[in-house]
Amino acid sequence: MKKLLFLCICIASTVGTKAQTEDKKWNVGLHGGVIQYHGDLGRDWYQTDKTMYGFGGVSVSRYLWDFLDINVAYSRGTLGYDSGVTGFKNDFSAVSLNLRWNLISQKYAIRPYAFGGIGAILFDRQLNFHKEKIDSALPTAGGGINIRLTPELTFNLQETFMFTNNDSRDGVESGKNDDFLTHSAGITYSFGSKKDADNDGVSDKNDKCPDTPAAIAVDKMGCPLDKDKDGIADYLDTCPDVAGTKLLNGCPDKDNDGIADANDRCPEQAGTQMLKGCPDADGDGVADLDDICPNTKAGTKVDAKGCAADSDNDGVTDDVDRCPTLAGLQSLKGCPDSDGDGVADIDDRCPNAKGTPENKGCPEIAKVDAIRITYIGSKIFFENNSDKLKVASLTQLDELTKILNKYEGASLTIEGHTDYNGSDAFNQTLSQNRADSVKRYLVEKGIAATRLIGVGYGESKPIADNKTTLGRAKNRRVELKTSY
Repeated sequence: MKKLLFLCICIASTVGTKAQTEDKKWNVGLHGGVIQYHGDLGRDWYQTDKTMYGFGGVSVSRYLWDFLDINVAYSRGTLGYDSGVTGFKNDFSAVSLNLRWNLISQKYAIRPYAFGGIGAILFDRQLNFHKEKIDSALPTAGGGINIRLTPELTFNLQETFMFTNNDSRDGVESGKNDDFLTHSAGITYSFGSKKDADNDGVSDKNDKCPDTPAAIAVDKMGCPLDKDKDGIADYLDTCPDVAGTKLLNGCPDKDNDGIADANDRCPEQAGTQMLKGCPDADGDGVADLDDICPNTKAGTKVDAKGCAADSDNDGVTDDVDRCPTLAGLQSLKGCPDSDGDGVADIDDRCPNAKGTPENKGCPEIAKVDAIRITYIGSKIFFENNSDKLKVASLTQLDELTKILNKYEGASLTIEGHTDYNGSDAFNQTLSQNRADSVKRYLVEKGIAATRLIGVGYGESKPIADNKTTLGRAKNRRVELKTSY
Protein backbone atom coordinates (compact mmCIF):
# COMPACT_ATOMS: atom_id res chain seq x y z
CA MET A 1 0.00 0.00 0.00
CA LYS A 2 2.77 2.42 0.92
CA LYS A 3 4.57 1.68 -2.30
CA LEU A 4 1.48 2.40 -4.31
CA LEU A 5 0.83 5.68 -2.58
CA PHE A 6 4.40 6.76 -3.12
CA LEU A 7 4.27 5.89 -6.80
CA CYS A 8 0.91 7.55 -7.39
CA ILE A 9 2.05 10.73 -5.79
CA CYS A 10 5.18 10.75 -7.89
CA ILE A 11 3.21 10.22 -11.10
CA ALA A 12 0.66 12.86 -10.30
CA SER A 13 3.24 15.40 -9.35
CA THR A 14 5.27 14.83 -12.48
CA VAL A 15 2.27 15.27 -14.73
CA GLY A 16 1.36 18.53 -13.13
CA THR A 17 4.57 20.16 -14.14
CA LYS A 18 3.14 22.12 -17.10
CA ALA A 19 2.80 25.83 -16.56
CA GLN A 20 -0.94 25.79 -17.06
CA THR A 21 -2.68 29.13 -17.25
CA GLU A 22 -6.17 30.53 -17.10
CA ASP A 23 -6.22 30.37 -20.88
CA LYS A 24 -4.64 26.90 -21.21
CA LYS A 25 -6.36 25.07 -18.40
CA TRP A 26 -5.72 21.45 -19.56
CA ASN A 27 -2.44 19.61 -19.56
CA VAL A 28 -1.29 16.12 -20.59
CA GLY A 29 2.08 14.60 -19.88
CA LEU A 30 4.49 11.71 -20.20
CA HIS A 31 6.76 10.90 -17.28
CA GLY A 32 9.23 8.36 -16.00
CA GLY A 33 11.66 7.71 -13.22
CA VAL A 34 13.04 5.32 -10.62
CA ILE A 35 11.80 4.10 -7.21
CA GLN A 36 13.89 3.38 -4.12
CA TYR A 37 12.80 1.30 -1.11
CA HIS A 38 13.02 1.84 2.66
CA GLY A 39 11.66 -0.80 5.04
CA ASP A 40 12.47 -3.88 7.08
CA LEU A 41 14.97 -5.18 4.52
CA GLY A 42 17.07 -2.01 4.30
CA ARG A 43 17.25 1.51 2.98
CA ASP A 44 18.08 2.46 -0.63
CA TRP A 45 17.14 6.14 -0.53
CA TYR A 46 19.72 8.35 -2.29
CA GLN A 47 22.07 5.37 -2.62
CA THR A 48 23.25 5.23 -6.21
CA ASP A 49 24.79 1.79 -5.78
CA LYS A 50 21.55 0.23 -4.46
CA THR A 51 18.49 -1.26 -6.11
CA MET A 52 16.39 1.08 -8.30
CA TYR A 53 13.43 0.05 -10.45
CA GLY A 54 11.81 2.11 -13.18
CA PHE A 55 8.31 3.25 -14.07
CA GLY A 56 6.52 5.27 -16.75
CA GLY A 57 3.09 6.82 -17.17
CA VAL A 58 0.70 9.45 -18.46
CA SER A 59 -1.36 12.12 -16.75
CA VAL A 60 -4.05 14.77 -17.20
CA SER A 61 -4.07 18.01 -15.20
CA ARG A 62 -6.33 21.03 -14.88
CA TYR A 63 -5.54 24.59 -13.84
CA LEU A 64 -7.46 25.74 -10.76
CA TRP A 65 -5.68 28.94 -9.80
CA ASP A 66 -2.38 30.69 -10.46
CA PHE A 67 -0.84 28.76 -7.56
CA LEU A 68 -2.89 25.54 -7.58
CA ASP A 69 -3.37 22.60 -10.03
CA ILE A 70 -5.14 19.20 -9.80
CA ASN A 71 -4.24 16.11 -11.82
CA VAL A 72 -5.03 12.45 -12.38
CA ALA A 73 -2.20 10.08 -13.37
CA TYR A 74 -1.75 6.48 -14.44
CA SER A 75 1.61 4.76 -14.14
CA ARG A 76 3.02 1.28 -14.62
CA GLY A 77 6.38 -0.20 -13.65
CA THR A 78 8.34 -2.25 -11.10
CA LEU A 79 9.28 -1.65 -7.48
CA GLY A 80 11.26 -3.74 -5.02
CA TYR A 81 14.54 -4.32 -3.16
CA ASP A 82 17.56 -6.55 -3.74
CA SER A 83 20.37 -6.81 -1.18
CA GLY A 84 22.02 -9.70 -2.96
CA VAL A 85 20.86 -12.01 -0.17
CA THR A 86 17.22 -11.18 0.29
CA GLY A 87 14.67 -8.95 -1.39
CA PHE A 88 11.43 -8.66 -3.32
CA LYS A 89 10.18 -7.41 -6.66
CA ASN A 90 6.65 -6.55 -7.86
CA ASP A 91 5.05 -5.24 -11.02
CA PHE A 92 2.44 -2.59 -10.38
CA SER A 93 -0.19 -0.35 -11.97
CA ALA A 94 -1.12 2.86 -10.19
CA VAL A 95 -3.63 5.68 -10.37
CA SER A 96 -3.58 8.85 -8.26
CA LEU A 97 -5.25 12.18 -7.58
CA ASN A 98 -2.92 14.99 -6.63
CA LEU A 99 -2.95 18.71 -5.68
CA ARG A 100 0.11 20.82 -6.35
CA TRP A 101 0.87 24.19 -4.76
CA ASN A 102 3.12 26.42 -6.93
CA LEU A 103 5.36 28.58 -4.79
CA ILE A 104 5.63 31.47 -7.29
CA SER A 105 3.44 32.90 -10.05
CA GLN A 106 3.13 31.39 -13.53
CA LYS A 107 4.85 34.42 -15.06
CA TYR A 108 8.21 32.92 -14.04
CA ALA A 109 9.84 30.35 -16.33
CA ILE A 110 11.22 28.31 -13.41
CA ARG A 111 8.68 27.44 -10.70
CA PRO A 112 9.32 25.34 -7.58
CA TYR A 113 6.32 23.61 -5.99
CA ALA A 114 5.10 21.28 -3.25
CA PHE A 115 2.32 18.71 -3.52
CA GLY A 116 0.13 16.12 -1.77
CA GLY A 117 -2.43 13.54 -2.82
CA ILE A 118 -3.99 10.06 -2.57
CA GLY A 119 -4.19 7.02 -4.84
CA ALA A 120 -4.07 3.24 -5.19
CA ILE A 121 -1.63 0.59 -6.45
CA LEU A 122 -2.43 -2.78 -8.01
CA PHE A 123 0.34 -5.38 -7.55
CA ASP A 124 -0.59 -7.71 -10.44
CA ARG A 125 1.02 -8.16 -13.83
CA GLN A 126 -2.30 -9.31 -15.37
CA LEU A 127 -4.30 -6.46 -13.81
CA ASN A 128 -6.38 -8.88 -11.70
CA PHE A 129 -8.20 -6.61 -9.27
CA HIS A 130 -8.24 -8.84 -6.16
CA LYS A 131 -8.58 -6.80 -3.00
CA GLU A 132 -5.48 -8.31 -1.40
CA LYS A 133 -3.42 -7.10 -4.35
CA ILE A 134 -4.39 -3.42 -3.89
CA ASP A 135 -2.78 -0.97 -1.47
CA SER A 136 -4.45 2.29 -0.58
CA ALA A 137 -2.34 5.40 -0.78
CA LEU A 138 -2.43 7.58 2.30
CA PRO A 139 -1.51 11.31 2.06
CA THR A 140 1.86 11.65 0.39
CA ALA A 141 4.09 14.69 0.00
CA GLY A 142 6.91 15.87 -2.17
CA GLY A 143 8.27 18.70 -4.22
CA GLY A 144 9.92 19.59 -7.47
CA ILE A 145 10.66 22.23 -10.05
CA ASN A 146 9.05 23.05 -13.41
CA ILE A 147 11.09 24.59 -16.22
CA ARG A 148 9.06 26.19 -19.03
CA LEU A 149 10.54 25.35 -22.44
CA THR A 150 7.85 26.96 -24.62
CA PRO A 151 4.41 28.41 -23.87
CA GLU A 152 3.07 24.86 -24.22
CA LEU A 153 5.92 22.53 -23.14
CA THR A 154 7.41 22.19 -19.65
CA PHE A 155 10.21 20.01 -18.29
CA ASN A 156 9.85 18.68 -14.72
CA LEU A 157 12.12 17.25 -12.02
CA GLN A 158 10.55 15.87 -8.83
CA GLU A 159 11.18 14.06 -5.55
CA THR A 160 8.29 12.19 -3.87
CA PHE A 161 8.22 10.69 -0.38
CA MET A 162 5.65 7.88 0.07
CA PHE A 163 4.80 6.57 3.52
CA THR A 164 2.34 3.66 3.36
CA ASN A 165 0.48 1.80 6.12
CA ASN A 166 1.27 -1.61 4.63
CA ASP A 167 4.18 -3.72 5.89
CA SER A 168 3.64 -6.88 3.81
CA ARG A 169 4.93 -6.12 0.32
CA ASP A 170 8.54 -6.74 1.29
CA GLY A 171 7.62 -10.10 2.91
CA VAL A 172 8.34 -8.90 6.47
CA GLU A 173 5.40 -7.84 8.61
CA SER A 174 6.91 -7.34 12.05
CA GLY A 175 8.92 -4.19 11.65
CA LYS A 176 8.96 -0.89 9.78
CA ASN A 177 6.26 -0.08 7.21
CA ASP A 178 7.27 -0.10 3.54
CA ASP A 179 8.27 3.45 2.42
CA PHE A 180 9.43 4.61 -0.99
CA LEU A 181 11.23 7.52 -2.62
CA THR A 182 10.79 8.33 -6.31
CA HIS A 183 13.01 10.42 -8.55
CA SER A 184 11.14 11.43 -11.68
CA ALA A 185 11.28 13.59 -14.78
CA GLY A 186 8.65 14.41 -17.34
CA ILE A 187 7.52 16.51 -20.30
CA THR A 188 4.00 17.94 -20.38
CA TYR A 189 1.90 19.80 -22.89
CA SER A 190 -0.78 22.39 -22.07
CA PHE A 191 -3.70 23.19 -24.32
CA GLY A 192 -6.94 25.11 -24.39
CA SER A 193 -8.33 28.16 -26.08
CA LYS A 194 -9.00 31.57 -24.62
CA LYS A 195 -11.98 33.74 -25.44
CA ASP A 196 -10.79 37.01 -26.93
CA ALA A 197 -13.65 38.78 -28.68
CA ASP A 198 -11.59 41.78 -29.83
CA ASN A 199 -8.52 39.71 -30.81
CA ASP A 200 -6.11 41.90 -28.89
CA GLY A 201 -4.25 39.00 -27.25
CA VAL A 202 -5.88 39.48 -23.82
CA SER A 203 -8.57 36.99 -22.78
CA ASP A 204 -12.06 38.37 -22.25
CA LYS A 205 -11.91 37.46 -18.56
CA ASN A 206 -8.92 39.78 -18.03
CA ASP A 207 -9.80 42.36 -20.69
CA LYS A 208 -10.89 45.66 -19.13
CA CYS A 209 -11.57 47.07 -22.60
CA PRO A 210 -13.24 44.21 -24.54
CA ASP A 211 -14.29 46.38 -27.50
CA THR A 212 -10.86 47.60 -28.60
CA PRO A 213 -10.72 47.98 -32.42
CA ALA A 214 -8.62 45.50 -34.38
CA ALA A 215 -4.85 46.03 -34.72
CA ILE A 216 -4.71 48.57 -31.86
CA ALA A 217 -1.81 48.09 -29.41
CA VAL A 218 -3.02 47.33 -25.87
CA ASP A 219 -1.56 46.96 -22.38
CA LYS A 220 -1.73 43.91 -20.10
CA MET A 221 -5.31 44.78 -19.17
CA GLY A 222 -6.41 44.81 -22.81
CA CYS A 223 -6.89 48.58 -22.96
CA PRO A 224 -5.44 50.78 -25.72
CA LEU A 225 -2.06 52.31 -24.91
CA ASP A 226 -2.03 55.87 -23.55
CA LYS A 227 1.63 56.99 -23.40
CA ASP A 228 0.93 60.49 -22.08
CA LYS A 229 -1.61 59.27 -19.48
CA ASP A 230 -4.18 61.93 -20.40
CA GLY A 231 -7.09 59.49 -20.56
CA ILE A 232 -7.18 59.50 -24.37
CA ALA A 233 -5.98 56.34 -26.11
CA ASP A 234 -2.99 56.82 -28.41
CA TYR A 235 -4.95 55.79 -31.50
CA LEU A 236 -7.46 58.59 -30.81
CA ASP A 237 -4.88 61.09 -29.52
CA THR A 238 -3.69 63.73 -32.01
CA CYS A 239 -0.80 64.48 -29.63
CA PRO A 240 0.01 61.04 -28.15
CA ASP A 241 3.31 62.10 -26.56
CA VAL A 242 2.00 65.15 -24.66
CA ALA A 243 -0.87 65.16 -22.15
CA GLY A 244 -3.83 67.18 -23.40
CA THR A 245 -7.61 67.55 -23.23
CA LYS A 246 -10.48 65.55 -24.69
CA LEU A 247 -11.87 68.71 -26.30
CA LEU A 248 -8.73 68.99 -28.44
CA ASN A 249 -8.33 65.23 -29.09
CA GLY A 250 -5.51 64.88 -26.58
CA CYS A 251 -3.53 68.01 -27.46
CA PRO A 252 -2.45 70.50 -24.77
CA ASP A 253 -3.78 74.05 -24.43
CA LYS A 254 -1.70 75.92 -21.83
CA ASP A 255 -3.71 79.16 -21.98
CA ASN A 256 -7.12 77.43 -22.13
CA ASP A 257 -8.32 79.49 -25.08
CA GLY A 258 -9.63 76.47 -26.99
CA ILE A 259 -6.74 76.44 -29.48
CA ALA A 260 -4.19 73.63 -29.30
CA ASP A 261 -0.69 74.84 -28.47
CA ALA A 262 0.64 73.46 -31.77
CA ASN A 263 -1.69 75.82 -33.66
CA ASP A 264 -1.55 78.72 -31.17
CA ARG A 265 0.72 81.63 -32.13
CA CYS A 266 0.57 82.78 -28.49
CA PRO A 267 0.39 79.53 -26.45
CA GLU A 268 1.10 81.32 -23.16
CA GLN A 269 -1.63 83.96 -23.55
CA ALA A 270 -5.34 83.40 -24.10
CA GLY A 271 -6.50 84.79 -27.44
CA THR A 272 -9.11 84.43 -30.16
CA GLN A 273 -9.65 82.00 -33.01
CA MET A 274 -9.54 84.87 -35.53
CA LEU A 275 -6.05 85.88 -34.36
CA LYS A 276 -4.83 82.24 -34.07
CA GLY A 277 -4.82 82.26 -30.29
CA CYS A 278 -3.26 85.69 -29.72
CA PRO A 279 -4.76 88.52 -27.64
CA ASP A 280 -5.62 91.99 -28.95
CA ALA A 281 -5.54 94.35 -25.97
CA ASP A 282 -6.64 97.47 -27.89
CA GLY A 283 -9.28 95.68 -30.00
CA ASP A 284 -7.97 97.04 -33.29
CA GLY A 285 -7.93 93.64 -34.99
CA VAL A 286 -4.13 93.33 -34.86
CA ALA A 287 -2.68 90.73 -32.51
CA ASP A 288 -0.56 92.19 -29.74
CA LEU A 289 2.29 90.06 -31.05
CA ASP A 290 2.26 92.06 -34.31
CA ASP A 291 0.88 95.36 -33.03
CA ILE A 292 3.53 98.08 -32.95
CA CYS A 293 0.91 100.35 -31.40
CA PRO A 294 -0.75 98.04 -28.85
CA ASN A 295 -2.42 100.99 -27.08
CA THR A 296 -4.43 102.32 -30.01
CA LYS A 297 -7.86 103.49 -28.89
CA ALA A 298 -10.76 101.24 -29.76
CA GLY A 299 -12.40 102.16 -33.06
CA THR A 300 -9.31 103.83 -34.48
CA LYS A 301 -8.52 102.75 -38.01
CA VAL A 302 -5.11 101.14 -38.10
CA ASP A 303 -2.78 99.57 -40.65
CA ALA A 304 -1.46 96.01 -40.66
CA LYS A 305 0.94 96.89 -37.84
CA GLY A 306 -1.77 98.42 -35.66
CA CYS A 307 -0.64 102.02 -36.15
CA ALA A 308 -2.12 104.89 -38.09
CA ALA A 309 -1.91 107.88 -35.77
CA ASP A 310 0.97 110.02 -34.55
CA SER A 311 0.38 109.91 -30.81
CA ASP A 312 3.06 112.49 -29.94
CA ASN A 313 2.38 114.77 -32.94
CA ASP A 314 6.03 114.82 -33.94
CA GLY A 315 5.39 114.04 -37.58
CA VAL A 316 6.45 110.43 -37.22
CA THR A 317 3.63 107.88 -37.27
CA ASP A 318 3.47 105.50 -34.40
CA ASP A 319 4.23 102.45 -36.54
CA VAL A 320 7.80 103.73 -37.20
CA ASP A 321 8.22 106.00 -34.18
CA ARG A 322 10.82 104.55 -31.82
CA CYS A 323 9.51 106.90 -29.14
CA PRO A 324 5.76 107.13 -29.94
CA THR A 325 4.85 108.80 -26.63
CA LEU A 326 7.59 111.47 -26.79
CA ALA A 327 7.83 114.18 -29.42
CA GLY A 328 11.08 113.78 -31.26
CA LEU A 329 12.95 114.32 -34.51
CA GLN A 330 12.27 112.66 -37.84
CA SER A 331 16.00 112.13 -38.27
CA LEU A 332 15.99 110.13 -35.02
CA LYS A 333 12.82 108.16 -35.90
CA GLY A 334 10.63 110.20 -33.58
CA CYS A 335 12.89 110.25 -30.51
CA PRO A 336 14.04 113.38 -28.66
CA ASP A 337 17.66 114.54 -28.27
CA SER A 338 17.83 116.66 -25.10
CA ASP A 339 21.47 117.70 -25.46
CA GLY A 340 21.34 118.17 -29.24
CA ASP A 341 24.33 116.00 -29.99
CA GLY A 342 22.59 113.93 -32.65
CA VAL A 343 22.18 110.87 -30.44
CA ALA A 344 18.63 109.98 -29.34
CA ASP A 345 18.10 110.11 -25.60
CA ILE A 346 17.18 106.38 -25.51
CA ASP A 347 20.63 105.58 -26.99
CA ASP A 348 22.58 108.40 -25.32
CA ARG A 349 24.77 107.28 -22.43
CA CYS A 350 25.16 110.96 -21.48
CA PRO A 351 21.73 112.44 -22.33
CA ASN A 352 22.44 115.65 -20.41
CA ALA A 353 25.91 116.33 -21.82
CA LYS A 354 26.62 117.03 -25.46
CA GLY A 355 28.84 114.40 -26.92
CA THR A 356 29.53 112.56 -30.16
CA PRO A 357 27.91 109.56 -31.84
CA GLU A 358 31.27 107.77 -31.65
CA ASN A 359 31.16 108.11 -27.86
CA LYS A 360 27.47 107.06 -27.71
CA GLY A 361 26.45 110.62 -26.92
CA CYS A 362 29.15 111.31 -24.35
CA PRO A 363 31.80 114.02 -24.57
CA GLU A 364 35.41 113.26 -25.36
CA ILE A 365 37.64 112.67 -22.36
CA ALA A 366 39.89 115.69 -21.99
CA LYS A 367 43.45 115.04 -23.14
CA VAL A 368 44.85 116.00 -19.78
CA ASP A 369 42.54 113.49 -18.06
CA ALA A 370 43.38 110.76 -20.54
CA ILE A 371 47.09 111.31 -19.93
CA ARG A 372 46.48 111.30 -16.19
CA ILE A 373 44.60 108.00 -16.33
CA THR A 374 47.51 106.40 -18.17
CA TYR A 375 49.95 107.82 -15.61
CA ILE A 376 47.88 106.53 -12.69
CA GLY A 377 47.99 103.04 -14.20
CA SER A 378 51.79 103.13 -14.08
CA LYS A 379 51.72 104.04 -10.38
CA ILE A 380 49.60 101.12 -9.15
CA PHE A 381 51.75 98.70 -7.16
CA PHE A 382 51.09 95.44 -5.25
CA GLU A 383 52.75 93.46 -2.52
CA ASN A 384 55.30 90.92 -3.85
CA ASN A 385 53.56 87.92 -5.54
CA SER A 386 50.24 89.20 -4.20
CA ASP A 387 47.15 91.03 -5.41
CA LYS A 388 47.14 93.24 -2.30
CA LEU A 389 47.43 96.92 -3.23
CA LYS A 390 50.25 98.89 -1.68
CA VAL A 391 49.20 101.87 0.38
CA ALA A 392 50.91 104.26 -2.04
CA SER A 393 48.56 103.05 -4.82
CA LEU A 394 45.38 104.01 -2.97
CA THR A 395 45.97 107.76 -3.42
CA GLN A 396 46.33 107.21 -7.15
CA LEU A 397 43.10 105.22 -7.32
CA ASP A 398 41.23 107.91 -5.39
CA GLU A 399 42.29 110.43 -8.02
CA LEU A 400 41.16 107.97 -10.74
CA THR A 401 37.75 107.80 -9.09
CA LYS A 402 37.34 111.56 -9.35
CA ILE A 403 38.20 111.51 -13.06
CA LEU A 404 35.77 108.69 -13.78
CA ASN A 405 32.99 110.59 -12.00
CA LYS A 406 33.49 113.42 -14.49
CA TYR A 407 32.73 111.05 -17.37
CA GLU A 408 29.76 109.00 -16.20
CA GLY A 409 29.22 107.32 -19.57
CA ALA A 410 32.79 106.08 -19.92
CA SER A 411 33.90 102.52 -19.27
CA LEU A 412 37.32 101.55 -17.93
CA THR A 413 39.28 98.42 -18.80
CA ILE A 414 41.87 97.40 -16.19
CA GLU A 415 44.63 95.22 -17.64
CA GLY A 416 46.98 93.22 -15.38
CA HIS A 417 50.42 92.12 -16.65
CA THR A 418 53.39 90.23 -15.14
CA ASP A 419 56.98 89.38 -16.05
CA TYR A 420 57.95 85.82 -17.02
CA ASN A 421 59.13 84.68 -13.55
CA GLY A 422 56.91 81.86 -12.32
CA SER A 423 54.69 79.46 -14.26
CA ASP A 424 52.29 80.63 -16.97
CA ALA A 425 49.29 79.53 -14.89
CA PHE A 426 50.53 81.35 -11.79
CA ASN A 427 51.22 84.56 -13.71
CA GLN A 428 47.85 84.41 -15.45
CA THR A 429 46.01 84.01 -12.14
CA LEU A 430 48.09 86.70 -10.43
CA SER A 431 47.48 89.24 -13.20
CA GLN A 432 43.72 88.55 -13.17
CA ASN A 433 43.54 88.85 -9.38
CA ARG A 434 45.43 92.17 -9.50
CA ALA A 435 43.07 93.59 -12.13
CA ASP A 436 40.11 92.45 -10.02
CA SER A 437 41.65 94.00 -6.91
CA VAL A 438 41.76 97.43 -8.63
CA LYS A 439 38.19 96.94 -9.84
CA ARG A 440 36.97 96.13 -6.30
CA TYR A 441 38.60 99.25 -4.90
CA LEU A 442 36.94 101.49 -7.48
CA VAL A 443 33.52 99.86 -6.86
CA GLU A 444 33.96 100.50 -3.14
CA LYS A 445 34.56 104.15 -4.04
CA GLY A 446 31.22 104.38 -5.85
CA ILE A 447 32.06 103.54 -9.47
CA ALA A 448 29.39 101.26 -10.99
CA ALA A 449 30.70 97.74 -11.55
CA THR A 450 29.04 97.71 -14.99
CA ARG A 451 31.52 100.43 -16.09
CA LEU A 452 34.59 98.37 -15.11
CA ILE A 453 36.24 95.38 -16.84
CA GLY A 454 39.20 93.55 -15.27
CA VAL A 455 41.39 91.44 -17.56
CA GLY A 456 44.55 89.50 -16.66
CA TYR A 457 47.10 88.84 -19.44
CA GLY A 458 49.81 87.20 -17.33
CA GLU A 459 53.18 87.30 -19.08
CA SER A 460 51.69 87.20 -22.61
CA LYS A 461 52.15 90.92 -23.47
CA PRO A 462 55.62 92.10 -22.39
CA ILE A 463 56.72 95.65 -23.26
CA ALA A 464 60.37 95.15 -22.35
CA ASP A 465 63.07 92.47 -22.25
CA ASN A 466 62.31 89.96 -19.45
CA LYS A 467 66.02 89.07 -19.28
CA THR A 468 66.89 92.33 -17.50
CA THR A 469 65.84 93.53 -14.09
CA LEU A 470 64.59 96.85 -15.55
CA GLY A 471 62.71 95.04 -18.30
CA ARG A 472 60.95 92.72 -15.88
CA ALA A 473 60.00 95.71 -13.71
CA LYS A 474 58.37 97.38 -16.73
CA ASN A 475 56.49 94.21 -17.59
CA ARG A 476 54.97 94.05 -14.08
CA ARG A 477 52.35 96.70 -14.68
CA VAL A 478 48.70 97.77 -14.76
CA GLU A 479 47.29 99.54 -17.82
CA LEU A 480 44.07 101.60 -17.75
CA LYS A 481 42.04 102.13 -20.95
CA THR A 482 38.83 104.15 -21.31
CA SER A 483 36.08 103.63 -23.85
CA TYR A 484 32.40 104.26 -24.48
